[in-house]
Amino acid sequence: MDIKIIKKKDGRVDRNTGLLITERLRVTAYARVSTGNEEQLNSYESQKKYYKEKISSNDEWQYIDMYADEAISGTLDYKRNDFMKMIHDGINGKFDMIITKSISRFARNTVDTLKYVRKLKENNVAVFFEEENINTLEMSGELLLTILSSVAQQESETISSHVKLGLKMKKERGELIGFNNCYGYVYDSDNNKMIIKENEADIVKMMFRMYLDGRGADYIAKQLTKMGIKSPKGKDVWGATTVRGILTNEKYKGDVLQGKTFTQDPISHRRLVNYGEEDKYYISNHHEAIISVEDFDKVQEILKAKCGARATGRRLGNVGGKYTMSSRLRCGFCGETLGRRTMFVNQSKKVAAWQCIESSKNGKYNCPDGKIVKEEIIENAFIDIYQLLANNRNNIIDSISNIVKNSMRNGTTKEKLDKLKEDKIEYENKISKLVDLMVDGTIDSEMFKSKKATLLNKIEKMDKEIEQLQLVKEDDDEIERGIIKLKEMLNSDKIFNIEKFDEQIFDALIDYVIIGGYNEKDEKDSYLIRFICKKSFNFTPKKDITKEMIKKNNNLNNTDNYITILDVISNQRFNIFEKDKNGSRVRKTIENIRVRLELER
Repeated sequence: MDIKIIKKKDGRVDRNTGLLITERLRVTAYARVSTGNEEQLNSYESQKKYYKEKISSNDEWQYIDMYADEAISGTLDYKRNDFMKMIHDGINGKFDMIITKSISRFARNTVDTLKYVRKLKENNVAVFFEEENINTLEMSGELLLTILSSVAQQESETISSHVKLGLKMKKERGELIGFNNCYGYVYDSDNNKMIIKENEADIVKMMFRMYLDGRGADYIAKQLTKMGIKSPKGKDVWGATTVRGILTNEKYKGDVLQGKTFTQDPISHRRLVNYGEEDKYYISNHHEAIISVEDFDKVQEILKAKCGARATGRRLGNVGGKYTMSSRLRCGFCGETLGRRTMFVNQSKKVAAWQCIESSKNGKYNCPDGKIVKEEIIENAFIDIYQLLANNRNNIIDSISNIVKNSMRNGTTKEKLDKLKEDKIEYENKISKLVDLMVDGTIDSEMFKSKKATLLNKIEKMDKEIEQLQLVKEDDDEIERGIIKLKEMLNSDKIFNIEKFDEQIFDALIDYVIIGGYNEKDEKDSYLIRFICKKSFNFTPKKDITKEMIKKNNNLNNTDNYITILDVISNQRFNIFEKDKNGSRVRKTIENIRVRLELER
């Protein structure tokens, strides 16, 4: 057996033809500076000049335009545009070698360094690291490169930890780190202060006021868009998420919470919401507030309650309602709420309408008398009833004043609440005393467990009762504010200025609306609209009206339950389709509808 050694070729071999490459080595360079300050940018220009002269002065090298990234972190390769372009061009044979200052300038973690070196090596492209004096095509193995790139990665992590430590110390001193364009404020970098921007601050105040008045984030966003107000990012359209972000930002009450997010590691730079993995720093009274602490905290309570608090089954108010009439329209026949839907008037026009949920979800036969009512019909009916109310306001202001006086809390709810909280503390103290008795040997462990269980059971019941009373108290406060606002509105000249449907006036005046019902002759009227005024109902939580309740006592149509303030005919012309005696679908024109303004006893 003869073995003949075929010597390797001296020089570079063309991977496609197998022939020696006789042309000069095409060489490029990669440079990067980490920050955007003037000193580093000068360094960047110096590197470009240095590499161009170095490559051009070598007779065996041919200079290829170099690649460089300014002020980009080396740990995020996808953010280095020129770096990624260089890798792509190298794989596609644009050059034969890359010169760079060091491994840490090329990539700051071992995985990325080896990944890109291997890709280039597969395409016969060398990387020459000057400081380490490594040419990747001449290496017999990857051990040295692995060790050195690991060191570079450790260096990056060490720098990151030093930076984090410096930022932590600043936060502990109460310094503001990384101000990020808070709407309503401008940042004075010279004095490290947040200064109120008056025109934007007025918008913030309006948003909080609207939310406290019962408007949801979707509604507020739509109103701001209609008013032509630019969003914090300068867009014409506001989003509900942006509104919620402002409503939950503690900066508006003068405080600052730092550390809401944190960087997972210095390699991926991935930022995560801080759920307790890192320290947070809450700075009170850091700057001048736009919103009072009381109003801000009230908004947080409402947000926490999401779409409205519930006490013993009854929704308290219209908190978070996406539309003005959300959860406020009730069917006069089955008692269910009405849901919003889109109706097509013709092929090109569609309008908003409301339909009984029982009918739309479970079939028409479940509520055959409930009809689909266009939103504009309800709005026009409200305008008519409101104008009549305005014209007769002198006759009803005295009645409203009496309602206000009767609605003023006599303190019973608050007294009960305070008493329950005191009792709870007393029972908690009793549990502490039980522990002492058991330690002293006065009672045994079995008796301790038995008595403790009894006390805990009572505390649990108290907690539930406290929660219910707290919701009732909040509802009472809202009732009181609404009635006072209604009285002020009736005394204001602005009451005559309504020409189109006004959501704020509707909110201030109306608690809910009953669509459909019966007249004095007990005849069904599917388009009867009854606006039930706010703030005259009993001040204890009531259960939702159900079909069973209506069948038993006809709650919604029991005249003893309501006081009629106004009873008018609203002249509105619209077409409906009904089945005649033969079952044929015929069109019918409605000329007017009956509208009532009522108070619930």
